Amino acid sequence: MLYTIRILLLVLVIPSLVLAQGNKLKKTDGRTSDKLEKLKQDAILAIDQRKDQAQQINDMLFSFSELGFQEVESFTYLTKLLEKEGFTIQKGIAGMPTAWIATWGSGKPVIAIGSDVDCIPKASQKPGVAYKDPIVEGAPGHGEGHNSGQALNIVAALSVKQLMEKHKLSGTLMLWPGVAEELLGAKAFYVRDGYFKDVDACIFTHVADNLSVNYGDAGYNGMISVKFSFEGQAAHAAAAPWRGRSALDAVELMNIGWNVRREHLELTQRSHYVVSDGGDQPNVVPSKASVWYYFRERSYPKIKALFEKGIKVAEGAALMTDTKFTYEILGSAWPGHFNKPIALAMYDNIKRIGLPVWSPDDQLLAKATQKELQSPKREGLASKLDTIGTPVPTTPTVMMGGQSMVPLTGGSDDISDISWAVPTVVLLYPSNIPGLPGHHWSDAISMATPIAHKGVVAGAKVEAMTLLDMLLKPDVLQQAKAYYTDEQTKDTKYTPLISAKEIPAIYLNQKIMTEFKPKLEKFYYDPTRYKTYLDQLGIKYPTLRDDQRADLEKKSENKGK
Repeated sequence: MLYTIRILLLVLVIPSLVLAQGNKLKKTDGRTSDKLEKLKQDAILAIDQRKDQAQQINDMLFSFSELGFQEVESFTYLTKLLEKEGFTIQKGIAGMPTAWIATWGSGKPVIAIGSDVDCIPKASQKPGVAYKDPIVEGAPGHGEGHNSGQALNIVAALSVKQLMEKHKLSGTLMLWPGVAEELLGAKAFYVRDGYFKDVDACIFTHVADNLSVNYGDAGYNGMISVKFSFEGQAAHAAAAPWRGRSALDAVELMNIGWNVRREHLELTQRSHYVVSDGGDQPNVVPSKASVWYYFRERSYPKIKALFEKGIKVAEGAALMTDTKFTYEILGSAWPGHFNKPIALAMYDNIKRIGLPVWSPDDQLLAKATQKELQSPKREGLASKLDTIGTPVPTTPTVMMGGQSMVPLTGGSDDISDISWAVPTVVLLYPSNIPGLPGHHWSDAISMATPIAHKGVVAGAKVEAMTLLDMLLKPDVLQQAKAYYTDEQTKDTKYTPLISAKEIPAIYLNQKIMTEFKPKLEKFYYDPTRYKTYLDQLGIKYPTLRDDQRADLEKKSENKGK
């Protein structure tokens, strides 16, 4: 009887306890929500107070104009800055002298925050000038905008760090650079060497012309970067050519063979090459020559198959010329897959921040540049937010002849390798002008102007708010991990395109930077003397030719009629 009474009491009491606990959780959740909202407001204010710092970092990296693996000044500047802010710096990671990791905080979660730093060959350009006007003729320049991402990340991270210290929030911030992204030369090595093994999530930032984020398959091609080197025999090209075995002939025959084969490759492939060594002088039969290929496709098996075809073509060229060949893998990237729960949380913050307010001068520069480059759209800077990017369809379409093909795509980014190691999103922020060719001097026009500065600040606010979501809402990372485990990697397992024997090709771009660095040094930004890089260069913003200005004014008048 006593036992029965106890059971009845438990039956009556437990629901009351559960209900009370539920109310407690609701109150706690409410307090957490209120605290999070207050912290987000504080983060926005803190970033506004760091606008000048964001502008200085952006303009400084723009002035360095360093190619992949040669980001020496960027390395020194950024690591010193972060050391002064209390970060612990690990330098020269993964065998790359210009690579580093900066950490601050303690405990979980560990959130990695990355962005690229390298620039483009022959893309030197004065900012704010709506026509070709290089700072140094023939020199590298930020013709994509990689100078801006670290500015965004650093001001966002420092603002969140300030709040974490004040409110005693646990967690670890891990800043890192995308070294040699244009060569796809670093991030697969970061993953291979274990630098992301203890990371809970990664936010990556990349310059764009709108403020957006996507999830799932973003449509990136995977890629493998390979240099084929041929070795023959030198001889006097006029007196005894029959004694020579031309390595350059082998390179040319490989390229001919590949271009003939191209017609019979799947439409999803992208492949391109440059002759990196064609010999020394015409009167000597080249004993050595090299050609550098990028092989791109939409899946790991297809990338490998394309690469193997390239090896066969190289082998055939060597047989035809009686030369020998070797190959060296210089870089790689998987197709990307990005995390849905983090992207959804980030997009809520994007909608809250919205696009920057562009000035008439910002729009004037953008429209003049679009006209100069004969852009299909000449409407200036974005005035409406992008929708969240949803996965690119991967269901193959059966074509004539029975071939199945996934949708066509284009570029590659080695952030994809990190996306397969840890839940990852890419925050795109509006610091560039829409409708430009990409990898081109014109893409540098906006990158040390108010357009870039405003885009960086908007992106920093979104990133800081998303970091706070991760720190204060455990379900965000729990759901991110579940998506990564149960959906992203359920049927697809990451197999690196590099092996344990490959090493980063840190010698690349040395010759170019040796030539141009002394010329560029004269134009390094000095924030102690000039408020902005435009001020230092003496550029009136925006600078247009008379014909550009007259044409735009005429169009504006006609539109008003």
